[in-house]
Formats: sequence, C-alpha cells, structure tokens
Amino acid sequence: MRNMSKVLVRRSAMLLGGTILATSGTALAQQANTEGDNDIVVTASKREENLQDVPLAITAIGNERLSELQVKEFQDVVKFLPSVTIQTAAPGFSQVYFRGVASGENANHSASLPTVGTYLDEMPITTIQGALDIHAYDLARVEALAGPQGTLYGASSMAGTIKLVTNRPDPSGTYGSVGLELNSVAHGDVGGVAEGFVNAPLGERAALRLVGWYRHDAGYIDNIAGSRTYPTSDITQDNAALVEKNYNDVDTYGARLALGIDLDDDWTIRPTLMGQVQKTNGSFAQERSTAVSDDLQTVQYNPENSKDRWIQAALTIEGKLGNWDLTVTGGHLRRKTEVESDYSDYAYFYDALYGYGAYFYDNNGDLISPNQYIQGIDRYKKSFVEARVASPADARIRFIGGLFWQRQSHNIEQNYIIDNLTDLFTVTGTDSNIWLTKQLRIDRDYAAFGEISFDITDKLTLTGGGRVYKFDNSLVGFFGYNANFSSRTGEAACFAGPIISGTPCTNLDKRTKDSDFIHKLNLTYKFSDDALVYATWSRGFRPGGINRRGTLPPYGPDTLDNYEFGWKTNWGPVRFNGAIYQEDWTDIQLSFLGLNGLTEIRNAGVARIRGIEIDLGYRRNGFSINAGMSYNDAEIRRDFCRIANDSFDCTLPGSDGADNALLAPKGTSLPVTPKFKGNVVARYEFPVGGMDAHVQFAVNHIGKRRSDLRTFENSLKGFFDAYTTADLSVGVKGDDWKAELFATNLFDENGVINSGVQCLETTCGDPDGISSTGGVFYDTVIRPRLIGIKVSKDF
Repeated sequence: MRNMSKVLVRRSAMLLGGTILATSGTALAQQANTEGDNDIVVTASKREENLQDVPLAITAIGNERLSELQVKEFQDVVKFLPSVTIQTAAPGFSQVYFRGVASGENANHSASLPTVGTYLDEMPITTIQGALDIHAYDLARVEALAGPQGTLYGASSMAGTIKLVTNRPDPSGTYGSVGLELNSVAHGDVGGVAEGFVNAPLGERAALRLVGWYRHDAGYIDNIAGSRTYPTSDITQDNAALVEKNYNDVDTYGARLALGIDLDDDWTIRPTLMGQVQKTNGSFAQERSTAVSDDLQTVQYNPENSKDRWIQAALTIEGKLGNWDLTVTGGHLRRKTEVESDYSDYAYFYDALYGYGAYFYDNNGDLISPNQYIQGIDRYKKSFVEARVASPADARIRFIGGLFWQRQSHNIEQNYIIDNLTDLFTVTGTDSNIWLTKQLRIDRDYAAFGEISFDITDKLTLTGGGRVYKFDNSLVGFFGYNANFSSRTGEAACFAGPIISGTPCTNLDKRTKDSDFIHKLNLTYKFSDDALVYATWSRGFRPGGINRRGTLPPYGPDTLDNYEFGWKTNWGPVRFNGAIYQEDWTDIQLSFLGLNGLTEIRNAGVARIRGIEIDLGYRRNGFSINAGMSYNDAEIRRDFCRIANDSFDCTLPGSDGADNALLAPKGTSLPVTPKFKGNVVARYEFPVGGMDAHVQFAVNHIGKRRSDLRTFENSLKGFFDAYTTADLSVGVKGDDWKAELFATNLFDENGVINSGVQCLETTCGDPDGISSTGGVFYDTVIRPRLIGIKVSKDF
C-alpha cells in the first residue's frame, strides 16, 4: 500500500527536477496553430499543400489543438481520428487499424506486419510489435491518411498512414517554453508531466532545437491476493509477494535534438536525433474470472513489467535541381524491449484439464510446481533511404517520384521458464527453460514509385500513380522444447547446428520473396477555391512472410482495393468534408494460435468494407465546434476455414488428411473495430480581465465490436461493449503563459479495447467448465477518469 501524501511529494519533486532538465513546451506562441483547421498545411502527398486542397480523406491535428485535446500518447490522439481504431495490451504494444481493416493480429514476432504505416517526419517507424509510443509533444501536427497509401508510402500502408511531424529548428530567434502538469487518476495514484524545449539560432542560416520530456502515468489496476492448487502435484501457489494496489504505473522520458542548416537559398540539411525510454510495471488488463469480484483487479502470480527503449537518427537533404525539388532522406532506428510476463494460467489449465503437471520434476525426481513465466528480449534495427524528385507545383503537368530501400531486422528471444526444472527437460544451453524461441527475422523492401497529375482544365485534374515493389523476407533460428521432452518439435526437429548464437541448434530457416505493381487513379474537380470533389481507385499491399511451423508454407502478400468518392468544402465559417468508399481486402493474412500455441498465418478469404466518413467544423466569434464520425460495415465474403482451400469449402480435409472446420461463416463482421465511431469537440474562447480564457467539452463514442473473428472464440471472449467518454477543460492564458484545469473520461467509463488469454481460448477459457477456477480472460481498458492541472511558460 502506498501513502498518498508521500507519493504527492515524491512525484512533485521528480517533476520539478524534470523541468530543469527538460526543454520543450506545449504551446509555442510564435508557431501556434491559431488560424484553424482550414489553414493547416500538410505533406500527405509529399508536397506542402493546404489540407482542404488535398483530394484525400485526411485528418490533421495541429500543435495547439493537440495540447487542447490533452494528447500525450498515441492512444490519446486516436480518440479524435474517426477512421482509426487502436488495440493495445500495454503501452508500447499497440496495433492501429483504419476503416475496419482488421483480422485480430496479435503482433507476434513471426506474424504479419501491421496494415498501417507510421512515420516520424520522413522515416517509417513501424515495427512488427507496432508503432513507437512517442510522447506527443512539440509536434507540428499529426496527419492521418485513410485508405491505401501504397504508391507514395508503400508496404505496411495498406489501410492507411499516420504521420507525426515535428517542429523544425527556426533561425529567426531564440525562444522556448517549459510546462508542468500534475494529475490524479480515479481509483489510483498521482502522476504528472514535465516538458520543455528551446530553439536557438546558430547564425543567420542555422538553428538548433532541443526538446525533452518526462511523464509519470499513475497506476489504477490492483493485483489482489489469490492462490491456486495444481491438481497433479497438489502444490499450492500464492501471489502474496506481488500483491499491490495501483501497480500498473508507467515512466516515460526522452529527448529530441534537431539541427537545421540552410546552405544557401536552395539547399537545406536537417539532421535529427531522438530517443525515448518507457518503463511499465504490472498488467494493464482487468481480469474476468471467479478470482476477482470488481473492475480494475487481477490476480497475477509472476512479475509483469517491461522496458522499451529506442533511438532514432535521421538526415534529410532538400534542394533544387533547376526548378525541380530534390529530397534525399535516410534514417536508422534501434529499439530494444525487455518484457517479463506471467504465464501461470497456461500451466494451471493444462494441468487441470490434461494432467500437464505430471511431466515436471526436479533433478531428484520430485514433482515441482509447473508455474511458468516468460522473459523476452526483442531487438529491432531499421534502416531506410528514399530519394525523390518533384516538378514545380504550379505546372500543368506535375510529377513526383523516387526510389525507396528499407531493411529491418528483429532479433527475437523468448524464454519460457519453470524454476527448478530437471536438466533432462531443460532446453540445451539454458538454465531452466522449458521452451526457447530465439530467431532472427529480416525484412527487406525495395521500390520505385511515381505519380503524375495533369490539369485537364483549370478545374479538372487527373492523377495516376504506381509503385513497383519487391520484398525479401527471412526467418532463421530455433523454437521449441528439449528433445527429451518432445520428440516432434524443438531440438528433435533440428536439421543443422546453431546459426543464431544462444540456440542449441537450428530447426527453422525459411525465406520468401515476391514482387508486383500497385496503382492509384484519381480524378478531382474543383468547383471553386472552397469546394472540390474527387474519385479515387487505389491499391495497397502488405508483404508476405514466414510461418515458423515447418509443415506450413510461407504466407503471401494481401492487398486492399479502394473505391472512394469524397468532397471537401468550406461554407464561410463551416467546413464540411466527407468520403464514401468500398474496400475489397483480398488474400487476407489471418493469424491465430494453432497447435502448441504457435501462431499460424494463412492467406484465406476476402473481406469487404463499405463506409462513410464525415468531418464537420464551425468557427466564429471565439466559438468553435469540430465533429468527426465514421461508419464501417466490414465483413468477410467467404467462409473462413481452419484449413484454407481454393473453393472455401470447410468440409474438405487438409492435404495431410487433417479434419477441417468452419471457424467463421461468410458475413461475419471483422473484429476489433466498431461500425460507428465519432467525436464532437466544442470550445469557447473569451476575454477575462485582460487575459484569454476558454472552456472546452469533448465527447467520444466507440461502438460495439467483436473480440475475435472466429465464432466460437468470440463467444468465449465476448463482444466489446460500446462506450462513450467525455473530456472537460477550462483555462486562461496571458502573453507568455497559460494555465488549465482538465478532466478526461469525466464520467469514469470502463471501456474495453482488447481482450486476451495466456493460451488457447479453448483451454484457458475453459469452455467446458472442467477446472475449479473457470476461464480467465484479461480485458485491457481505457484509463479511468483523470483530473489534472497544467501550466506552461514561454520565453
């Protein structure tokens, strides 16, 4: 139990100390986006254009508005992106989806790449584990590009792209800001933020920008006391040493250093260096089982924590070749995550249902507790280079195109540990591993891309684009048991000595590659400077990859065809944008847990998404209201079979004679994403005693969602209920300072955004009620009500 007064003092001291070290602020007066959404400049088409002039379904949130919406992390900004849904188990472990294009991927290290590409300025930062959870501070804007972005953004932008654009160094003067926030989460502890930046010119043509931040997110999940007895050994396990209230706290700190050098009027060099460390404790899911009686509780028998650290270096060179623009950009990202997680449910349910505990004893031959826990280390490296040229933006015929190269590697290590396990069953070379996964995955991408726009008339423009791509992916290493424990997998299946250091031998060495062409066709008609309509036919793709089960073939790429009609209009103070679309998803990469809990990926089936997106805005006399909403009817168009075949006939056995089964019938809705999602933000700004004051109210709604595509598994985990949250803020600001009182999730909704189990749903979910405990599911929920105050000072 923690003493609240001590926490307040300790956290406040940490935050005040952090402001001395940090150097960035939430709102820079010199660069604040006060002009309104209609005037935001975006780079979605890799040119600087006004948001309302881009014939694309795009949501952009500028610097000032990000602060107004209390955006601190990726999950916060997704609330205000109507086309986007997030699925997360913990900070740093999130999957993002656009327009309902989701099959329930679990971000397994040997599973599919994400369907959404995430960029930090010019660099793609998506890894197999999902996007980096960057502290949202000193960002010029966030751009969300809905629909396939395959021609300009390539792989992993099959369903959409999110761009985080940072503020650039400014040689016009020295200025900066510091900010401090103190907050309290309902049912939990006290947290806060310290952040700041400084911008300093280095002569007339160069400038340096230094940004820093520290954030403490207080916990709100209680790990309550519990015990369980393993039936085979009659050994009782309890968690007395781990019982703690509010144990899922997070500490995040990082910095960014950016340099801008104008060599002359035509050439600019911009190197940047950015890094962040994020440490989490505890589980971020509330438990659904007979062991708990209330929300925001769990019973964990082993430590749960993670450490996610990354550093990114990038260089962008911009210049002129005659009257054409040349951009050469490259970067390197290194990320390391260390995770410790409970796996005792696996041990308990397999013992309760199948007598699993009889296999585990020590070197003396005595039965031991089969309790398992996982220690994992994932190391990512990502390098990319892109070179592109763009013709003058005011020419009747315009071209943008270039070359792209990317290499990303993932060094995977997963240790499944049973303490005191006999050496006879321990994976060779480890201390007490019952299972070891140690592999190296390498994904290589090459592409040439281009788009040509032709003004048929002053009002009518035709754009055609394409991308020739090639991917080459490999996976090599070891996974499995000691040969004495299993005669079919692990060491018993090895065909070569160790290729990857730290493995006993090699039982996996696969490679897959392919190449293809994707297209984009757009027709835009501008009625006036304030109104345009467009029609788009585009395609996105996702590379194929490797199944680590030797009997399964590699899975191929899947594609998404988009047929879209949209409009962008301004009616004086009113903005009205929208899009109607149909997307056809072909050769879907469907992933699920198969035999021994190994993830399997198959290309199976077709899905269709029909939807509409609306963006509304009004601004006049200090009052503004912005609303965004989307409706997506996303369903599979063929039966989803356990064993895929060309006829989608789930009665046909596999090639090895294995029985087939219908997992989900035609017409089943795609999981995770809702049919309806919407938000409304109303804000009123008014003068008070020589200061500017404001009051803001925001409402967000997420509709009902399936938890799993498969019918039976969805019946076990259940649907995610719809929920609605409200945010409120009031504040004042002077010439160089501001203060604000805010509350997010004002009515303390307990909205579920993810659900999982530690093993197969049909085992850990205990559908037949064989065990005394019943099934155990873990529901990740949104943060409870958060109330806080924040102040900032510009200089």
